[in-house]
Amino acid sequence: MSIKKLPSISFNAGEYVVYPTHGVGKVSDVTKQTIAGSELELLVVNFDKDKMTLRIPTSKISNVGLRKISDEKTMSEAFETLKGKAKIKKVMWSRRAQEYENKINSGNPVAIAEVIRDLYRDENIAEQSYSERQIYEQAVDRLANEVSVYSNCSIEEANKRLLDILSKQKAV
Repeated sequence: MSIKKLPSISFNAGEYVVYPTHGVGKVSDVTKQTIAGSELELLVVNFDKDKMTLRIPTSKISNVGLRKISDEKTMSEAFETLKGKAKIKKVMWSRRAQEYENKINSGNPVAIAEVIRDLYRDENIAEQSYSERQIYEQAVDRLANEVSVYSNCSIEEANKRLLDILSKQKAV
């Protein structure tokens, strides 16, 4: 049995990254720190919105799923997913909610777009439950943050762009 060596991805200070369970953050520093008697190289990532800072050992970056902002191919695939028809499974809400949470926490823009597409409700359609709304808003927030960095626009503009795609598709 052979062990595959993952290609190491290097991150630089000032660069935006995506941490799957927290969303978009900004690398503020790559530093060395002595912890429990051993010296570790750490990537310091700030999440301004949550007022949170993570220090990730560079040796663990591939394990935690930290990645660079998505490329054009992935983003266009996410936008196409938003344009698709909602796929709502006939299983209990608690099971679907868990699946939606897992998709959001995967950090994959296409999976997050699936959640948004499936939970989007037009103004004319019946109200969402509180938990549906929470999950929907979390997914929109996560994707809009990445879209805003990708497109170099404000979060408000990214939100509007996502809603425009959704409302145009549902009108057809």
